[in-house]
Amino acid sequence: MFWPPVVLLTAALAFSLIDFDGFHHLVSAANQWILRRFDWLFSYASFAAVLLMGWVVFSPLGGVRIGGPDAKPILNRWNWFSITLCTTIAIGILFWGSAEPMFHIKAPPPYTHIDAYSEEASEFALSSMFMHWTITPYAIYTVPALAFALAHYNLGRPYSLSGPLSLLLGRAATGRAGAVIDAVGLYALVAGVAASLGAGVMTLAGGLEAIAGIYDTTLLRFFVTLSIVALFVASSISGLQKGIKILSDFNTRFFFALLVFVLAAGPTVDILTLGVKSLGEYVVEFVPRSLALGDRAGSDWTRDWTVFYFANWLAWAPVTALFLGRISVGYTVREFILFNLAAPALFGALWMTVFGGAAIGVDAAENHALVAALDANGPEAVIYALFDALPASAIIMMLFVGLTFISFVTAMDSNTHSITSICLKNMRPGEKRPRAERWVKIFWGALIGAVAFIMTSTTGIDGVRMLSNLGGLPGLFILIAMGVVIVIIRINWLPEIRAAVQPASAEKPEGQKIAVE
Repeated sequence: MFWPPVVLLTAALAFSLIDFDGFHHLVSAANQWILRRFDWLFSYASFAAVLLMGWVVFSPLGGVRIGGPDAKPILNRWNWFSITLCTTIAIGILFWGSAEPMFHIKAPPPYTHIDAYSEEASEFALSSMFMHWTITPYAIYTVPALAFALAHYNLGRPYSLSGPLSLLLGRAATGRAGAVIDAVGLYALVAGVAASLGAGVMTLAGGLEAIAGIYDTTLLRFFVTLSIVALFVASSISGLQKGIKILSDFNTRFFFALLVFVLAAGPTVDILTLGVKSLGEYVVEFVPRSLALGDRAGSDWTRDWTVFYFANWLAWAPVTALFLGRISVGYTVREFILFNLAAPALFGALWMTVFGGAAIGVDAAENHALVAALDANGPEAVIYALFDALPASAIIMMLFVGLTFISFVTAMDSNTHSITSICLKNMRPGEKRPRAERWVKIFWGALIGAVAFIMTSTTGIDGVRMLSNLGGLPGLFILIAMGVVIVIIRINWLPEIRAAVQPASAEKPEGQKIAVE
């Protein structure tokens, strides 16, 4: 499971360097083929994930404790929430929270018959943000994470993607077939992490240029990349309670502080008014949008935005699910859904309301200055244009650059752990972690950093991002299979998982001495 992703990633990197146009054309064509052929399945499977989690909450499965009735939590609820938030889409909300609405208000999809920059366009833009960044993406993450947590900690299956799938596929999910499943999921995550890191490096370099006048050069990007990689590898090696726990706690508190500032300093009444109206539109349109009904079906806008996002979440979800499941020991399934789906989705809605609403309001008041920043310098420039229109802009920009840096470190930390765990071996509860773990983390950190730096030093970052989205197709089928696994567990294994008791020697991730509420 170690070498296939390494070879594929380096081969793709070499291809992009030798013939970027050919690489970009091939990957673009593959992405378009997937989105056009499977757009309906992406939509239906993602909607089914939401329904499945709703069913589990009210079923007897909701009362089952992950790890058995005597299992103790390794994280208190605040740390659990903050780590989950920072592991999943916290990076994306920083980048897209203000930028995405600008795309939608200036060019609403033709099927809506909405005029650009109108009040209806503003409501459509913000309701689209709710669609893309709240309940559905977190349902996509929660389904495989819950299937893994129950299979690993209650039924003793290996620490791998193939572990829970063995409940559905039996021997077909073990051996070489299981290694293929894990390798595909691993490759999708590694490529996605590298692309995300590359985008983050560009955002940070652009912020340093805007704040300090440091020109965005290759050398600057090298040092930014090196700083992020060094810190997230050190954090990952230090252990859960020493690294990601501290970073995510600080990060989440900073998120809330920034939310309060933008809400108070921005057009507060307009933000809240637009948020309420857009939330109502989101609720009313949730089913038609989720299933791409009516004129949405076959729409280029739906494929390019909603389905594209679903594919992206699905590429990340399988391997990220291993980490989310790992930190959930000691809590019930109902609590798992609350802290992995409901609470982060609520935070996402709050963030998009404040930052998306503020961006829309400032853009309208400043003669579309934010759209102009988007057109001139790309989506990473929009957030700085927004801050520039608010009080104490220089200080806020500096704080935001720091927040972005820590957000990337936190997300990379958790994903590095999942990547490393899959590479080493299929661990069962109670098995001692091998000494090679530290060196594998260092290797992956160095490789991901090298790919991100090379991509940001050329024009290949978009190609790598699309390459990571190719993992959305296998991720789609893994999501469907994991959903079936949850149903099977509910029907066939409920007595066993209720009575399951984690062995005394069971793996207690990074120690059981973390404060427990």
